[in-house]
Amino acid sequence: MRSGLRSRRVARTLRTGAVAGVLATALAGCVSLPVSGPVIEVERQSAGEADTGGAAAIDARPPQDGQSPPEVVKGFLDAMQAWPTELATAKEFLSSEARTTWNPQGTILYEDALPPAGGAGRVELRVGGADRLDARGAWLGALSAEEDSLAFRLVLEDGEYRIADLPPALVVPTTWFEQRYRQVALYFPDPTGTVLVPEPVFVGDDSTFASTLVSGLLRGPGPSLRGVVSSQLPSGLRVDLSVPVTDGTAAISLTGEASAFTPADTELLVSQLAWTLRQDPDVDAFTLDIDGRPVRTAQGATRFSVQAGDRLDPVGFQSDSLLYGLRDGLLVAGTPGSLEPVDGVLGRVPLGLRSVSVDLASDQVAAVSEDGTTAYLAPLSDGGAGATEEGGEDPGLADVATVVTGTDLLPPAWDVHDRLWLVDRTPLGAVVQWYGEERSGVVEVPGVSGQQVTELLVSRDGSRLVVVVRGPRGDSLRVARIRTDAEGGVAGVTRARAVAIEDGASRRIRDVAWNSTTTLAVLNRLTDVSAKVVTVGVDGSPGGLDGITTTLSGATALAGSPAPGARVYAVTDSGLADLNATVRAPRVLDEDVSYLDYAG
Repeated sequence: MRSGLRSRRVARTLRTGAVAGVLATALAGCVSLPVSGPVIEVERQSAGEADTGGAAAIDARPPQDGQSPPEVVKGFLDAMQAWPTELATAKEFLSSEARTTWNPQGTILYEDALPPAGGAGRVELRVGGADRLDARGAWLGALSAEEDSLAFRLVLEDGEYRIADLPPALVVPTTWFEQRYRQVALYFPDPTGTVLVPEPVFVGDDSTFASTLVSGLLRGPGPSLRGVVSSQLPSGLRVDLSVPVTDGTAAISLTGEASAFTPADTELLVSQLAWTLRQDPDVDAFTLDIDGRPVRTAQGATRFSVQAGDRLDPVGFQSDSLLYGLRDGLLVAGTPGSLEPVDGVLGRVPLGLRSVSVDLASDQVAAVSEDGTTAYLAPLSDGGAGATEEGGEDPGLADVATVVTGTDLLPPAWDVHDRLWLVDRTPLGAVVQWYGEERSGVVEVPGVSGQQVTELLVSRDGSRLVVVVRGPRGDSLRVARIRTDAEGGVAGVTRARAVAIEDGASRRIRDVAWNSTTTLAVLNRLTDVSAKVVTVGVDGSPGGLDGITTTLSGATALAGSPAPGARVYAVTDSGLADLNATVRAPRVLDEDVSYLDYAG
């Protein structure tokens, strides 16, 4: 199923008045694919023809004699839209020197553009609503106002104009891109080697899909993610030509030097490739050789299933899938229609709590007191062993420990390393802290610490910290990356980056929840009685809740999980609204339920 960029319903404001004044009427043809001229859509029905991923195939036309400089640039831009992707024709528009040196290191997507304009030496392309991807296909966000004008320098060669200097990126319309690219993830192990972390990227959905995934892994996570993730694929390796898929098996052949792998290294390497390649529906298994030498497991296996590595699941291996909440002050668990008290002390004794969070292994529960000053830790279950007769003190209370005291604690969060995360809203702003069995501490998060924080999420893989920061004129959704040491301790947190929320979202955010490992559902206040749910990628890319944005009446909170198949619910004044359902008849929720969420 294709999962490209969601169409933007409200066009972004163009950054320059000159462009804005003309785009509405001048250049619809620059955004849509032309049906005549330098780019031609063709039918491909013959067996053996290149796989187009369901999108229309497009043949690119080479330069024509006597083209003006703007026409050469226009022809080059059209040729970059060839599908399946090939750049040989586009390079014919370049000078002989540029043809050998131009190596696109990313992609620029634009919603609107003016016709290329200029003279013999220089042509400019003014684009609007433009975003950038890096060489792996990772989302980098909007171009700045200074970058919205793309410059092309031309020279004469054999009497024809050719492009000698140009942006180091593919430049294509968003509409073209949406039809032909999927958002997937490259999986990298965290520093402990016990969990895989998904890094979202956009990949062309054609016959090179598996090759592109492997090539993305070989590029590595990049220096900005040092300490957040690593890679088991040695640097310096590259794909030998391509990754062919035959009868469901991808044959990965890499060239370059690599030292011998230990059995543990091999298991992690196979898991990293398996999680990444399982996103290709044509791949069931794979083989791997490096410089002609097959990689084997300790048992001698050379063919690996894409289902390998389940213990490194980013949502937590065999993690809890129940909903947890507070009803009449007691901890309850189950499904929306059947929430029952747990058989631990918090299911028997009302301690005056306002929020709870169960760890991914269903062993412990963290709870925050009604006044927000105390965080407790208690076993989720004791099998009812602590129950006593009426009037006696429950022995299970002895297992309830105070782990953090503060001023105004937000609901806590857990990750796969059994780290408990808390934000205390002090008079001086937010204080971020984590608590582990053997270590704990306060961590400085630039862009979060000292701010007015209203919501906290932590990804189950322990690599992302998500907050909502309240400002005087609006709220900001921010994501920071968590650095982990080899023992699972927190080594630091990067500066939080603001994530843009489009589709007419309001300035006030009521709640945020996980929709998948790489997307968030955001509940925005519209009026006192209505709210809108939109989704966004953790990288800032446009996301979609199954392609739907929803306006709800009386919605006050969200309950979401990154686990595949988990439902995302909005808590409304009439019950729970299933945001994954086509028909959203609210499910009845006991009016005494004061808090509800998934584990984590």
